[in-house]
Amino acid sequence: MKKRLYRTEGPDAKLFGVCGGVAEYFEVDPTLVRVGWVILAFAGSLGFWGYLICALIMPKKSTIL
Repeated sequence: MKKRLYRTEGPDAKLFGVCGGVAEYFEVDPTLVRVGWVILAFAGSLGFWGYLICALIMPKKSTIL
């Protein structure tokens, strides 16, 4: 099966599910991805805008499966 980037849903999704989806795609712990986003958000707001764009563009898991 082809790997797809999507937002997670349910208990894994804390805000919009972006970090959970990125973590599943790269097969890493979602907590590490969340910490990375927070660090980027405080380092010139790149993380905030990146997260917002991903939340708007990435499809939900239920819509692509």
